[in-house]
Amino acid sequence: MPSEKDGVMIILSSPSGAGKTTLVKKLSQKDNFEISISHTTRQPRPNENQNEDYYFINVSEFERLIKNEEFLEYAKVFNNFYGTTRTPVIDNLNKSRNVLFDIDWQGADQIKNKKLDYKLITFFILPPSKEVLFERLSKRHANDNLIAEERMKQFERDVLHWINYDFVVINNDLNECYLKISNLIDAVINNGSQDYDPSYIRKHVEKLTS
Repeated sequence: MPSEKDGVMIILSSPSGAGKTTLVKKLSQKDNFEISISHTTRQPRPNENQNEDYYFINVSEFERLIKNEEFLEYAKVFNNFYGTTRTPVIDNLNKSRNVLFDIDWQGADQIKNKKLDYKLITFFILPPSKEVLFERLSKRHANDNLIAEERMKQFERDVLHWINYDFVVINNDLNECYLKISNLIDAVINNGSQDYDPSYIRKHVEKLTS
């Protein structure tokens, strides 16, 4: 039975290229924070390791996990499946560890709809501008400009989901963004005051979508 001593679930979502994976890794260095490692059917990137960044599996194995109802959430993103299995997450929360999720808005919605008896804090990460985002995506996919362009089209759709998150943070400078998220997490967990300006975020979103 969940109790006050249980860990907290912390979701970071963002359009592709806005920096959520890097931020999740930085946050995982805090005491008592664990990353929830997702399963995926996509191929590893050159800097990624099996069982550390993701559990890389094939489609039939992913479908078996869906059939067995082992996922807390799963979604198809850019023609690949991603999903979070329930057991390791609940085990960590029951051991008073805070669990970090690097998932998209579809997965975030599924976890919220599960209405688990654990505290949940959700963050949506935005780039400072569309130009900066395209630059980041072009560097990541230097061998294929079409991928960057496809991600930019998806950005127009993904950004609309910012409204469903507790906090929206702009990743202009990685360390500043990390500190902002870290302070907000501490404020929510400890019932402290939250340095957060929703009207500033709304104006930024209007700029990104205009």
